[in-house]
Amino acid sequence: MNIHLDNKFETRYYLTEIDKLPTSIFCYHKEISEAYVVEHKHNKAQFLYCEGGIVYVKIGKDTFYLPARHYMWIPPHVEHSIHPNTPEVIMRNLYFPINESDNSFYKKVGIYPADGLLLELLLFSNQWKGDIVPENRSEYVIAQAFKEILPKVSKSSLRLALPLPHDERLKKIVQFLDDNMDSSITMKKITAEFGFSERSLSRLFQKDLNMTFVQYFTILRMLRALQLLIDNMYSISEISTMVGYNSLPTFSNTFQKVIGVRPTDYSKKKDIL
Repeated sequence: MNIHLDNKFETRYYLTEIDKLPTSIFCYHKEISEAYVVEHKHNKAQFLYCEGGIVYVKIGKDTFYLPARHYMWIPPHVEHSIHPNTPEVIMRNLYFPINESDNSFYKKVGIYPADGLLLELLLFSNQWKGDIVPENRSEYVIAQAFKEILPKVSKSSLRLALPLPHDERLKKIVQFLDDNMDSSITMKKITAEFGFSERSLSRLFQKDLNMTFVQYFTILRMLRALQLLIDNMYSISEISTMVGYNSLPTFSNTFQKVIGVRPTDYSKKKDIL
């Protein structure tokens, strides 16, 4: 099945096609031609890879950050919306039927680095459009193999998600962190600025966001660094300073821990396809 519609309607149209054939593997590669893909869900699981920018995927109260050179796995029946940071982002989607007996990997949301083998297979999938059915054996076997290798090459999900705060005091603190990232911010400075004790601030982060102040601020800084790397306007040393690190090795080590690769490697390979 080939899909040929005006960009204006195509994104909405393909969402209705995903589950039409329950046993098919559905393939859709396209530039995101709208400001965002509306909240939706499907019976099949989704492999989502994007190039040309960062994509924000909203699931419940969490916003997941999908950077270049990574993919997101979205299990069946999970409501989500997709928000690119630029209209030039290209989505590469494969949708797979999932069985009860399948590996538990397929039933959890996750963001993973895409290794060379996955990227080669994804590049090969450029020739596919629409439904890949079991009757078309050669294409179906390759697409099914793509699904089967995912748990083997994707060992640990990266926590590239930040929940939205509900507490009004915490909203102001998070905005302050975002606006002053290039300065040397510590919990002590935040407590002095907003009139909290360190203990009460820690409790507030844990209760409202289910993560510590340090965890939240570290991920926030690394996500800003990702965006700056993709923009390709600054050196890694400059980006390190812009997200509040005085030590380049410390920044590089933290980036690798959160993102899965060092900033130098990420910068070289962010648009490999």
